[in-house]
Amino acid sequence: MSLNVLIIEDEPLAAERVAKLAKEINADVNVLSIIDSVAASVEWILQNPSPDLILMDIQLADGMSFQIFERCEVTTPVIFITAFDEYAIKAFKVNGIDYILKPVDKGELAIAFKKLKNLVQPKVTQKMMEDMMHAMQSMAKNYRERFVIKVGEHLRTVGTVDVLFFYSHEKATFAQARNARKHILDFTMDQLEEQLDPARFFRINRKYIVSLDAIQDMISHTNSRLKLVLKLSDDNDVIVARERIQEFKDWLEK
Repeated sequence: MSLNVLIIEDEPLAAERVAKLAKEINADVNVLSIIDSVAASVEWILQNPSPDLILMDIQLADGMSFQIFERCEVTTPVIFITAFDEYAIKAFKVNGIDYILKPVDKGELAIAFKKLKNLVQPKVTQKMMEDMMHAMQSMAKNYRERFVIKVGEHLRTVGTVDVLFFYSHEKATFAQARNARKHILDFTMDQLEEQLDPARFFRINRKYIVSLDAIQDMISHTNSRLKLVLKLSDDNDVIVARERIQEFKDWLEK
């Protein structure tokens, strides 16, 4: 029985290799088409009957392949192909949909094909895609690791691991380092929040972004708020914004 396969891959050699391996694993594989972009994939899916399987690269020429699922309904099982680290891949495998590390190994692809036969529900659900998108964004995001600062006539670098907290004061932004030095930064707090790893830093209010290591004490405050005592800080009014308290507690427990 023919197995109709759609390949979504923007590297021609990689696409040819995947098609060749798939046919070697299953002689009944019929490659319907090889598509190299998000836009073309959406157009194909909307205009054609659903294939039996999609072999899909994660990073395409015009964006992330997850965008395909945002633009059209996909009810076909998908085997994702990616160049991401093997351990990261394992972190977001879900419900019978497999991930194969580039360059594709024939043995791994054969295992993925075997899993396909055992799928109870081949439909790719919205929840599955949201989970994968979240994991993918976390991995793909390149969080800032250091800042270049000016010391007199010299330039120095300060690693984010050496910063206890960031704060704003009189329209300027500062980094409080572990060595007790304060460094002025050319970033707004909003910009920093986007650039910092949320696993390491949390924005408690408009003025402060703190690391876990910065917190010396936490004290219940008026109106169900939470007051923090920060290392190397003489600010006695560091308050976690009321609307951020539950999220902050969740962050502490991670």
